[in-house]
Amino acid sequence: MDYLFDLKRYAINDGPGIRTTVFLKGCPLRCVWCHNPESWSPRQQLLYRQGRCMGCGTCVQVCPHHALQTGSNGMRLLPDACTLCGRCTEECPTTALELCGKEWPMEELMVELEKEREVMEDSGGGVTLCGGEPLMHPEYTIRLLEELGRRGFHRTVDTSLHASPEVVERVAASCELMLVDLKLMDPEKHRRYCGADNTLIMRNIRWLAEYRPCAFSIRIPLIAGVNADEENMEQTAKFIASLPGVRPVVHLLPYHDVGKDKHRRMGSTYNPEHLAMGVPDEEMQQRCANLLSQWGLEVLIGG
Repeated sequence: MDYLFDLKRYAINDGPGIRTTVFLKGCPLRCVWCHNPESWSPRQQLLYRQGRCMGCGTCVQVCPHHALQTGSNGMRLLPDACTLCGRCTEECPTTALELCGKEWPMEELMVELEKEREVMEDSGGGVTLCGGEPLMHPEYTIRLLEELGRRGFHRTVDTSLHASPEVVERVAASCELMLVDLKLMDPEKHRRYCGADNTLIMRNIRWLAEYRPCAFSIRIPLIAGVNADEENMEQTAKFIASLPGVRPVVHLLPYHDVGKDKHRRMGSTYNPEHLAMGVPDEEMQQRCANLLSQWGLEVLIGG
């Protein structure tokens, strides 16, 4: 069963024009800085906003499985007892509880996407599949892309390319644009910060550049203390400049820590190993952009 966890209208940083971004649940990576940690699990989850909770106990009273308790720190979920029936979210008067993940029948999803067709077409936009990792759900993703294509929508896929070459080939053939995340060049450091090395990712980027089944650009989440150093930027520039064909545009995306609050809602811990991470200031951003530009790359700061 494939779940979506968000539908973002009027998105301007997820591809050309004004777009609607569809977020799929499930990701094979565990990037420490991830701003969508609720996308990691492919299953539904119960999220809790403590700041909204007024401690009324309604959720405890209505839960048929006694999976909720209240205490000095607000509500506490007993995961083994919870069946994700949703009764607590329906009755919570302040929407402090919410179910993350919804199964959207294809026709219902298309009805929602069609509502913004005029805005998307007038701006040269379309629909972007994001996550999580859309390539983690190849059959659903391809079926969705094919339906979007049949309806004439411009199709973009935001991906880490951490997937089998066969899946990459099939998805790339079904969209017009891929936004490819390139996080770190060192395989071991990539494993430390992202939960897996980058061997598969690098191989798939080179394949995409060589065969060009669709256009693509590179997006680098720029993080002080992680990948904004001169050595990583040099290696990144060298790799991208070595790709065959037309060099892709490179977007530097400055790090932010919005994932902290989402981890609190999930009952998990942001950056549990306290790995060094920081927001790059404007000087650091420009220095990295200049370094990449010296290799003949077109570099933009931001989406």
